[in-house]
Amino acid sequence: MTAHGVFRRQTRALLWGGFGGLLLLMAVLGLRALSFPSEIEVRQQQIRQDYVSRDRTLEKLRSEIYLSGTYIRDYLLDNSEETAATHKTAFLEARGRIESGVSDYVRLIRPEERAVFDQFQKELQGYLDAINPALRWTSDERRARGNSFIEKELLPRRLLTVDLTVRMHELTEKQLNASSQDVRDLFSSFRARLASFLIFTLGAGMLLAGLSLWRIFALERETELRFQQVLTAQNELKRLSAELVAAQENERRRISRELHDEVGQVLSAIMLGLGNLRAAVERRDVDEALHQLQLVQDMTQRNASVVRNISLLLRPTMLDDLGLLPALKWLAREVSRTSGIHVDVATEGALDDLPDEHRTCVYRVVQEAVNNASRHSRASQIRIYVQQTRPSQAAPPHLRVSIQDDGKGFEPLSESGVGILGMGERTARLGGVLNVDSEPGRGTIVSFELPLPDAVEAPQATSPLRTAYRISSGRL
Repeated sequence: MTAHGVFRRQTRALLWGGFGGLLLLMAVLGLRALSFPSEIEVRQQQIRQDYVSRDRTLEKLRSEIYLSGTYIRDYLLDNSEETAATHKTAFLEARGRIESGVSDYVRLIRPEERAVFDQFQKELQGYLDAINPALRWTSDERRARGNSFIEKELLPRRLLTVDLTVRMHELTEKQLNASSQDVRDLFSSFRARLASFLIFTLGAGMLLAGLSLWRIFALERETELRFQQVLTAQNELKRLSAELVAAQENERRRISRELHDEVGQVLSAIMLGLGNLRAAVERRDVDEALHQLQLVQDMTQRNASVVRNISLLLRPTMLDDLGLLPALKWLAREVSRTSGIHVDVATEGALDDLPDEHRTCVYRVVQEAVNNASRHSRASQIRIYVQQTRPSQAAPPHLRVSIQDDGKGFEPLSESGVGILGMGERTARLGGVLNVDSEPGRGTIVSFELPLPDAVEAPQATSPLRTAYRISSGRL
């Protein structure tokens, strides 16, 4: 996967994760905010039900205690045995309801009411125990002792017991107020948690927004960089196209001049010599005729040599007929002959089975590098080295080529021309990378490495002018 694809996947993951997380936080916050009022309502309902149950139970106890005292009073003061028995029965029923109410209230008792409730049970039991003996009195005993029992035992104990129920009711009201305070505290706690959660959500949102903006700005910078690369590549292509057209016109001009100056003049001389030969033949001057014929033969041979040299400069036939090594050696001899620079060719490995496009690429790059060195570097020696290697049995073979001169060198970062661009484009088409290493006073090394056919990769979707060659000011 390319770097752009990884960058795009990371951006999508960041945006999805960030916005998804933010939406999740907002959903949790919303659900919490919606569920909390329900919790408060349930809590309030429980408090209200608890208070109502306790209040009803206490009210029922208070009422039954009053009624029990009334039944005992009527039982003690009534002269009729039948009516007294009825009051006694009513008291016993009231006592049963009191005991049942006490049992119900035990389940509702709170820890802070335990002391008052224990005292209430004690007084209630004393109240009921004090009444039990009176239930066995005869009518004479009731009339004799009834009033005194009511004033000294029944009413004081009943009043004390009722007062304890009042105190328990007051405790219940206090507990209700405390529960209401708990609800208010719960509301306050919820507001605090909601505020903190909101602050956290806003912070996460701001962090996400910052990361998103940073990512967007990075994408903008990458887009701008790629746009500038495209513009640069387009400009380089335009410049290369213009320089190639100019180079083509210069080459045509040179070939035209060669044809005119060399071939044309020789042909004119041949025509003149043929005219002289004809005149000599007409005069029957054998010696002159032979002399003119020899001149025409020499000029024809010279013209053939010129045409041969021009054709070889355009594309040496030995590159197709004999292979890469003979063509490179011929190039070395020609450059040495015309410029006086010693050119040495060294090879390692088999070069006979190279494809035609690889042979052409190597020859043209070497030719351009040698011509540049002979024209501009003031070198005295050029060394061409070609090597076919296979690092391991599993690795594909590669072709390594280097052209090194001992000339004056140059600044490749600022002085690269159409020649280097053309060499870089040729190597890039075959999956290679051109390296130009030079600095003033240190000579120049032009090198490149080509994968052989079974290792050639498909061209990448980038400008060859950006990836075809690498230039530096240090030595290799």
